[in-house]
Amino acid sequence: MEFLENSSARSGTRGSVEVITGSMFSGKTEELIRRLRRAQFAGLKVVIFKPALDKRYSETRIVSHDETSIVSTPVDHASSILLLAGDADVIAIDEAQFFDNSLVEVCSQLADNGTRIIVAGLDMDFMGKPFGPVPGLLAIAEHVTKVHAICTRCGNLAQYSYRKSDESQVVLLGEKNIYEPLCRRCYNAAIKK
Repeated sequence: MEFLENSSARSGTRGSVEVITGSMFSGKTEELIRRLRRAQFAGLKVVIFKPALDKRYSETRIVSHDETSIVSTPVDHASSILLLAGDADVIAIDEAQFFDNSLVEVCSQLADNGTRIIVAGLDMDFMGKPFGPVPGLLAIAEHVTKVHAICTRCGNLAQYSYRKSDESQVVLLGEKNIYEPLCRRCYNAAIKK
């Protein structure tokens, strides 16, 4: 990953899109924060966005499950990111799955203008289907990092976010009380019950 963290718009290198994806509890936000702290340490101007609807831990911070956090700007629409990005060297977007598909074009436009874009989000919803703009972001990304949680039932690598409640809407904010990370075998067994 060093090659990613040594590149910057400030030094004249081209922009890029990086996507960090995986299931819930896999460390996506933790990895995003790690990359951002390194960019800040390098003296790069970093701007961080999150969807305004995600108020689980904080209205103005992105917070990992291990409670590491960093200041962010909540936005209602992906288009707001273009207006608020300014002259940032690095733009980060957490919980990308909660934005509409226009996020793909926003990230592409910013990268075309020489900005390093780092996006974190779920690749699948609780039904195991592609989630929001993340598949489109994966398609345009120069760099993709897939992180995994540990299956709470068998200890294997988990890639599914199993919903333990009967709620059927796609977007349902929650934590361990509503979701658990499962591997393919345990997920398939759980949804058949």
